Amino acid sequence: MQHEAPLRAGRAPPAPPGEPGRRLVLGVTYLLTALELTCLFMQFSVMPYLVKNLGLDSVGFGYLQTLFGVLQLLGGPLFGRFADQRGARAALTLSFVAGSGLYLLLSLATNVPLLVASRIPAVFMHVLPGAQMVITDLTPPADRPGALGKLGLCFGVGVILGSLLGGTLSTKFGLYSPAYVAFLANVLGTAVSLTCIPANTKAASDPGPAASGKRPAASVFDLKEITRLLGLPGVRPVFFIKILSGFPSGLFMIMFSIISMNFFQLEAAQAGYLMSYFGVLQMVVQGLIIGRLTERYSEGTLLRASVVVFSAVGLAMASMTNVFHFCLLVPGLVFSLCTLNIVTDSMLTKAVPPSDTGAMLGICASVQPLTRTIGPTLGGLLYQRFGVAAFGSLQFAVNFLLFLYLCKKEVPQKTKRAP
Repeated sequence: MQHEAPLRAGRAPPAPPGEPGRRLVLGVTYLLTALELTCLFMQFSVMPYLVKNLGLDSVGFGYLQTLFGVLQLLGGPLFGRFADQRGARAALTLSFVAGSGLYLLLSLATNVPLLVASRIPAVFMHVLPGAQMVITDLTPPADRPGALGKLGLCFGVGVILGSLLGGTLSTKFGLYSPAYVAFLANVLGTAVSLTCIPANTKAASDPGPAASGKRPAASVFDLKEITRLLGLPGVRPVFFIKILSGFPSGLFMIMFSIISMNFFQLEAAQAGYLMSYFGVLQMVVQGLIIGRLTERYSEGTLLRASVVVFSAVGLAMASMTNVFHFCLLVPGLVFSLCTLNIVTDSMLTKAVPPSDTGAMLGICASVQPLTRTIGPTLGGLLYQRFGVAAFGSLQFAVNFLLFLYLCKKEVPQKTKRAP
């Protein structure tokens, strides 16, 4: 298969960065990701109180969250296409500019219309897929899962630091203070992206096509180009495994605040401690464990392992009765979620040409917004009619069937590490 040119025909891409430059760019990328996730969780920690302060009830808050999910769902693939065509610098800069707009509007949101308007820039807020694109472009395939896994450290920092800062700032300086801080942080992120990220990181992985006179790349809004990727060999099965395997646990996490309050009988502070437990475990699994596992086992083996552990955890969740039981299950749940996301992202980026990795990562980034969009309604229905056990039973059934499918399907073998 011939790769599409990531830049205009006739223009040679810039030279790829050397090893010191590559490490610097990767380090800056991790820092930018941690910065944006911290801001995001600062916002999440104060949004329920801000919504209540403006007179919206829980139903209105649900609509606001659904709007955020829909915008992220629609924007993910388009952002990926934009990243492929314009390069990493433009993509990350766009994301931070959008974040600056969101937090600026949020800081001015003294009424419901402005609060709704503050959600609109979320369509272009995709720092995590942008960071994944940079890492994908600058790391060889054998090193890619471990490098992507280190983003889990950034996520853990965002969960812990963002929640802590959001609560502290809002208590001491008012509900809008986290939005002011997040706005300034995103302006800083914009400046760092413009000065420290190369214009085209794909030069390191796909140096030839730009100079070979290929046809110009299709429009960012060309949906045929997005759906074309799902038709490439090896893409569709892995993508649907990614969606189906993690969907039941995604429903559970969407309903987690309600389950914590009604089923586990936790206070708000105790629920916060439980979320911090999640964040620490995710940092450990993604930052320290996944990379070592990918050095010893093939991605196909790890994919099967995540599905098996998902099934076992689901079976146990169906019979749990208190929060202590759940705490015992959390390590298995976090391991499965992290392994599934990292391994499938890595497999999908290897299944498409280097010129399309951004679009593929953008499509992958739409999976969670899809769950957040349809999850509240479906999760609420399951919880109301069948209780917490329904989430565990669904998780067991779906992943057991996927395991049977994977046992009959050939999966990629371990890739040799580049010297």
